[in-house]
Amino acid sequence: MQVSTEAAVLSTEIEAMTAEVTEWRRDLHRHPEIGYDLPRTSKFVADKLSSFGVEVVETAMGRSGVVGRLSGREGDNSAAIMIRADMDALPMDEETGLPYASATQGHFHGCGHDGHTACLLGAAKHLAETRNFSGTVYFCFQPAEEGGAGAKAMIDDGLFERYPVKAIFGAHNWPTMPVGWMGCSTGRMLAASQEFYIRIFGKGGHAARPHEARDPIVAGSDLVTTLQGIVSRTCDPVETAVVSITSFVSRSNEWGEPATNVLPERARLTGTLRALSNTTMAQMKRDLRARARAVAQAHRVRIEVEMDDKPYPALINSRREAGMAARVMKDLVGAKRCVIDPPPAMGSEDFAYYLIRDKRTGIRVPGCFVTFGNGLNCPMLHNPRYDFNDEAIPYVIAFWSRLTEKALKSA
Repeated sequence: MQVSTEAAVLSTEIEAMTAEVTEWRRDLHRHPEIGYDLPRTSKFVADKLSSFGVEVVETAMGRSGVVGRLSGREGDNSAAIMIRADMDALPMDEETGLPYASATQGHFHGCGHDGHTACLLGAAKHLAETRNFSGTVYFCFQPAEEGGAGAKAMIDDGLFERYPVKAIFGAHNWPTMPVGWMGCSTGRMLAASQEFYIRIFGKGGHAARPHEARDPIVAGSDLVTTLQGIVSRTCDPVETAVVSITSFVSRSNEWGEPATNVLPERARLTGTLRALSNTTMAQMKRDLRARARAVAQAHRVRIEVEMDDKPYPALINSRREAGMAARVMKDLVGAKRCVIDPPPAMGSEDFAYYLIRDKRTGIRVPGCFVTFGNGLNCPMLHNPRYDFNDEAIPYVIAFWSRLTEKALKSA
């Protein structure tokens, strides 16, 4: 990637507040909380919003989410948008050695949600001071993005019913992208994902007499192989999809080393399905179950397939909102620093839930998820040596502020 030397123009007000927002970010980093259990983080966010003059309208949305409301100068609530930041950390240890490193073993902001939260708080403060917009902006601070589907929990709790908006926006930092750069897709961006858990129940026996057993290891090995045919033989070749088996466990003794002369009773497989199309994902799930049934019959074993109840949909940005976000990026950092329509990635994000039609209410909110640079030399997300790059803070605050002003332009 060729790094542009073109400089972004940031307001002096935003540059002046960067040091304070950096302090918030590092405080959040030192006190990470995971999943839905975010008492300190939620209180931190709510207290800051109140101090800015933002009305805190919810403090337990989706169990521990926080929603703040801010009206523009003209007090016109006829139009509204929402900006979302995720708050949760990861259940892993940190190895950065930083002075503000996690004070809680096994909890670590290894994905930069501390930075996302701090930047949105910074934007809330700046917008509360300037109010250079007409209408209402909602600041949505979400729990449990890391596998807990916190977005779905907030929607199920009535997020869009109580706070109707014309669009929602979100962002994620991106290692390998230079600070001051931004990215946006006008369609497919991230994959749908589905975790699965497969248990194989056979009949144990002596390794010297396999004909008297029903070996779950052989059945499992056959299943690993046949599941790879889902992508190569049942998915449209022009669609991107992947099946990954991430563990294969079989033991005759769960508390020690497995015996070499015993065929076990049980085996377990786990893995994920990923696809850039929700239709393709539905087909893959059906095919996985069908192939498991066929293998079970062939090997005379019992196979149980369990799908995680919080699958993430494919993240597909709305064209109009993506176009607006791209224009704001170009105005802010220059066209040479914008990566528009990069190849989709196979990672997943529960922001996708906000962009699909809710089956319960029928509500569908258009929106856009964007990326911003965290530095070329930054370790990848979920790495124990990762850290959010504080130099990105003023760019994100400026982006959220300008986006709000453009989406809710004063008459």
